[in-house]
Amino acid sequence: MTSALIRLMRPHQWIKNGFLFIGVVFGHGWNDARLVAEALVLFVAFCLASSAVYILNDIADRDADRVHPYKRERPLARGEIGLGVPIALCIALALAGVALAAAVSLAALLVAAAYIVLNIGYSAGLKRVAILDVFMIAGGFMLRILAGTAGIGIPPSNWLLLCGLMLTLFLGFCKRRAELLAVTDPANSGSGHRVALDGYSMPLLDCLIAVSVACAALGYALYTVDPDTIALHRTDRLFLTFPFVLYGLFRYLQVVYSKGGGSDPAWEMLRNPHLIAATAGWLGATGWFLAG
Repeated sequence: MTSALIRLMRPHQWIKNGFLFIGVVFGHGWNDARLVAEALVLFVAFCLASSAVYILNDIADRDADRVHPYKRERPLARGEIGLGVPIALCIALALAGVALAAAVSLAALLVAAAYIVLNIGYSAGLKRVAILDVFMIAGGFMLRILAGTAGIGIPPSNWLLLCGLMLTLFLGFCKRRAELLAVTDPANSGSGHRVALDGYSMPLLDCLIAVSVACAALGYALYTVDPDTIALHRTDRLFLTFPFVLYGLFRYLQVVYSKGGGSDPAWEMLRNPHLIAATAGWLGATGWFLAG
């Protein structure tokens, strides 16, 4: 049961909560022990809340997952565990996450609560609406950024919010493309799939991916050369981090189009050496320039 519960919580997905640290990094808050501590508390809070959301999704989708080519291996779909303990764990994790957020600030509490409400709506049926489903996923990432900025008293940057939105839309549409590719594979004929996939086609997803990745790259490039950015960070060299971003985006496109990947962005980020190197290079260069 312990193994099944851990898999239900999907700890590898906690990497997504790294978006919470954008405010501390780009708001020059790393020298303020209070801001760093509050960001760490909110990171834990969103790890708990996001695990509650994953369990909620698995509970809601357990019947459909049983006939899905990959999701049928999930604990609830396989019948490894009943509903009672997962439901209790889901509620406990959500309450613990909200309580931790409340300990930081009222703004953080409101953002965490909005995150949970958003995902309840997603699991309740909005995930069946094509395009809106991906915007709701992106909304969850935007709330993470807001928690790590407004939640700890750092004004959020409009540029970074825009870049974060386009990046998460890009990852979301790549995920839908991988899922559509999986269910249209002749080997998976008759397997279940998301209802929202009926509203997508490969040409449409290719177009949406191209638009979102271009906007993400262009948005970040413009952010690095914006006069306000240069004045805030006291450096005009942040544009030198752009090649790492571009390389990472291009490598992810290769994963999606050449290898049929992208169904789980977190796993791709954790196991692809090129994506790891691009991320590490970007973090290192960004930290170096921001630190002066």
